[in-house]
Amino acid sequence: MSISLSSLILLPIWINMAQIQQGGPDEKEKTTALKDLLSRIDLDELMKKDEPPLDFPDTLEGFEYAFNEKGQLRHIKTGEPFVFNYREDLHRWNQKRYEALGEIITKYVYELLEKDCNLKKVSIPVDATESEPKSFIFMSEDALTNPQKLMVLIHGSGVVRAGQWARRLIINEDLDSGTQIPFIKRAVAEGYGVIVLNPNENYIEVEKPKIHVQSSSDSSDEPAEKRERKDKVSKETKKRRDFYEKYRNPQREKEMMQLYIRENGSPEEHAIYVWDHFIAQAAAENVFFVAHSYGGLAFVELMIQREADVKNKVTAVALTDSVHNVWHQEAGKTIREWMRENCCNWVSSSEPLDTSVESMLPDCPRVSADTDCFVILKKIACKYTSRE
Repeated sequence: MSISLSSLILLPIWINMAQIQQGGPDEKEKTTALKDLLSRIDLDELMKKDEPPLDFPDTLEGFEYAFNEKGQLRHIKTGEPFVFNYREDLHRWNQKRYEALGEIITKYVYELLEKDCNLKKVSIPVDATESEPKSFIFMSEDALTNPQKLMVLIHGSGVVRAGQWARRLIINEDLDSGTQIPFIKRAVAEGYGVIVLNPNENYIEVEKPKIHVQSSSDSSDEPAEKRERKDKVSKETKKRRDFYEKYRNPQREKEMMQLYIRENGSPEEHAIYVWDHFIAQAAAENVFFVAHSYGGLAFVELMIQREADVKNKVTAVALTDSVHNVWHQEAGKTIREWMRENCCNWVSSSEPLDTSVESMLPDCPRVSADTDCFVILKKIACKYTSRE
């Protein structure tokens, strides 16, 4: 059994406390002092000293993983599924490794959308300048020109991006379970135009600029010799502080700041923007939505903001485990009535597929997805694309 450095550091303190607690009243002050010392120790920072560097590969091959012919992620050498606990007792490091792999998979899915599904990547805002933050969506070549039908896909919240339903399913199950690719391929085969939203891509991250502290010598009227002495002390102080910080937090990550994307700073804003600039301009007589989890909330917000237009263009909406709430979102009576006629929410349930599930909200019908909404997503792909 391995013992971490942080445990070794704290062990003598814990032993000392146990011995002191066995003593008389005079020892209580020592116990209080030790407890105060322990309260000042940042265990997270101590644990970072045990970590290997947070330096991970930037390709699947670098991780020694690949997707097999069944779309399952497997180790190149052993053929085993992905292992989260790659290093025992290093949960934070393992989580960072998982996140790094997840970012690679996001790019991999983007590539599949373009190469396997023949979708094109479209930058937004459509009038963005060269220097401002940008996002993108994916759409089929006929998305805006198909005269009959258009399917719009909206995923949920979290780390997922365009083309994904759930990262954990992509990693632990397969691409068909965790991505929107089966929907897209079936929709295209059935003659639909397709638009894939990217509602979680709301900002870009850049490193925070370092604040330049003006040297006292820049503006002081002090004698040159005195200024030199002060600058020397200042430099020595900074050197000691930097050395201490490196010791205290050897795994310190870069400080980042978020630059939000204009008119796409939230999933709700994104849905409205894509509606205004793409879906509303589409030639299709019938528009169909498939929205999962928070994507359902984004659709309801779109409906609230663009009620007449949505009613005019949208034929049906398939929701899965939608987290919308018509009361909290203040959806009006006419919206609730339209949802009852044109929406259906498949929810996780132990009941057989399509069994009616009681709802506290007076909006769309809720039916069972037969324990797992990600299973029903596949089934909707077959059933839903046949409706005209």
